[in-house]
Amino acid sequence: MNLIIRLLVTAVVAYLLTKILPGVHFEGFSTAIIFAIVLGVLNLIVKPFLSLLGLPLTIITLGLFALVINALIILIADYFIDNMMVDGFWWALIFSILLSIITSLANSMFSDGD
Repeated sequence: MNLIIRLLVTAVVAYLLTKILPGVHFEGFSTAIIFAIVLGVLNLIVKPFLSLLGLPLTIITLGLFALVINALIILIADYFIDNMMVDGFWWALIFSILLSIITSLANSMFSDGD
């Protein structure tokens, strides 16, 4: 049940961010749900490999390269989802930062304390 709530929170936040950010576009809320699922799968499978490959740069930049990895994950999700469009790397970076911050806050509000 916790996974479903997290996916819905991510979908809602992503959908609302597309209304605020002019560089990220979804065709509808169903696209946001698909995005949340694809993002979860990419974070589970692809992100560990990118993090391992980018570890030296992450250490050199004191962790800031992790933001670049998150933006790359957003761009990969954009590649796989037809009804989603990101206008460039910088929009993906801004979107990933805001998505991370807001979903963290929202998930902490909806967590059941365990």
